[in-house]
Amino acid sequence: MKHGMTTLLLAGATGLVGQAVLKQCLCDPRIMQVVAPTRRALPAHPRLLNPIVDFSALPEDAAWWKADAVICTLGTTIRQAGSKEAFRQVDHHYPLALATLAQRHGTPTFALTSAMGADPESRIFYSRTKGELERDLSAMEFSSLTLVRPGLLGGERTTARPMESFAMTVLSAVEPVLPQRYRVVPAEQVATVLLRSALLALPGIQIIESAAILHED
Repeated sequence: MKHGMTTLLLAGATGLVGQAVLKQCLCDPRIMQVVAPTRRALPAHPRLLNPIVDFSALPEDAAWWKADAVICTLGTTIRQAGSKEAFRQVDHHYPLALATLAQRHGTPTFALTSAMGADPESRIFYSRTKGELERDLSAMEFSSLTLVRPGLLGGERTTARPMESFAMTVLSAVEPVLPQRYRVVPAEQVATVLLRSALLALPGIQIIESAAILHED
């Protein structure tokens, strides 16, 4: 069981959960370096290595693939992606390619932001895609794999998601009577769970459902 690490690889550092993970990592003395590959440059930090990459053509031999753990928060929506296939590329192909290269270079631990209802047999395309990624990552046999399944995420996004904002308004109004699995989950709390999972690196596959995220402290 780990309690610190030399290098953590973070994919998705510009997204809602990824930004929260990055902030927590750079403030955590247990992590000596964060490698955050992105499409556009991040603000500089003494402990941040920020390779600029094309996720559809990742550099296979980069030295920074060798890390103690990966946290992957890559994700989009079908509306933002423009099509189901473009969505699948971001939410399935990119994370799987990332996992393959990290594992090839000896990284033993992987923590993923998935989604509530992820199921490779689901009739819902979004849930099926998330479930297929979970299935494919599980088959890779990482020493430690954590699948975090939040419901609707709460936090300030840099891009507008009108339907998500509407859903958050409705859910917030009825939250006192909702089962915990349907409540809005703060992005910061998801980030805390991901980082803790990466640091602990419990052996085998851990699945953390939305209600359990709300109970993490």
